Amino acid sequence: MDLAARRDRLRDLHREGTFVIPNPFDRGSARILASLGFEALATTSAGLANSRGLMDMGIDRDVLLAHVADLAPATDLPLHVDSERCFADDPAGVAETVRLLGEAGASGCSIEDWDPAADAITPLPEAVARVEAAVGAAAENGMVLTARCEHHLHGLDDLDATIERLVAYRDAGAEVVYAPGLFDAAQTARIVAETGTAVNCILFPGGLSVAEMTEAGVRRVSLGSGLSSAAYGAVVQGARHVIDHGVPDPDLPGLGHRDAQAAFSD
Repeated sequence: MDLAARRDRLRDLHREGTFVIPNPFDRGSARILASLGFEALATTSAGLANSRGLMDMGIDRDVLLAHVADLAPATDLPLHVDSERCFADDPAGVAETVRLLGEAGASGCSIEDWDPAADAITPLPEAVARVEAAVGAAAENGMVLTARCEHHLHGLDDLDATIERLVAYRDAGAEVVYAPGLFDAAQTARIVAETGTAVNCILFPGGLSVAEMTEAGVRRVSLGSGLSSAAYGAVVQGARHVIDHGVPDPDLPGLGHRDAQAAFSD
């Protein structure tokens, strides 16, 4: 698919029902996930930052743009980008980031309302203005825009306030809304019902299953940094086993030849 077709496909996926969008952290993991039959991919800010030896939200815009330019052509699938708060302090800068992500090959991107510099959630009027700027830039080339409310990742467990923000972001033009950190089926179903638009939810150990999210009306299920964390966790486990026992860990998973051939052979 060309880029316009990928963007159309990503939008259609949100209309067709519930789909899982896994999060590769490099070109190899993107190709593996594509070979397994997924219909779209999404970047992970934590996975990208860790791959550069940094904590989440530790990269700059240029690093993300280079990452997107590397991943987007690695497969034929639409690529949605975790673009944090769009690396800008004003709406004009937000719009510029979205345009640059589009030029790099993104089919969609997200904007969130947590400001790490202020260590606070952005006030609602300012956050809405930022979403509006992102929506306008995304509309220029058909990208799907996701708006995130970060309340529940930062201890603000007020579902009414979360829904108020998500509805405001929807009204500002966001096609998808997302409140990471919620793992309750009833709360998730309420967000779906009251926002009246496509909702993303993260698959988390001990949280809701894909079937439960589907029942709640969620349209997009992402894996976040789960796969990248597992990969780096395997590095730690494997290395520690060698240190402690002097031999490879026999329980450590590895990439089989058949899977590697399916992913990496042209």
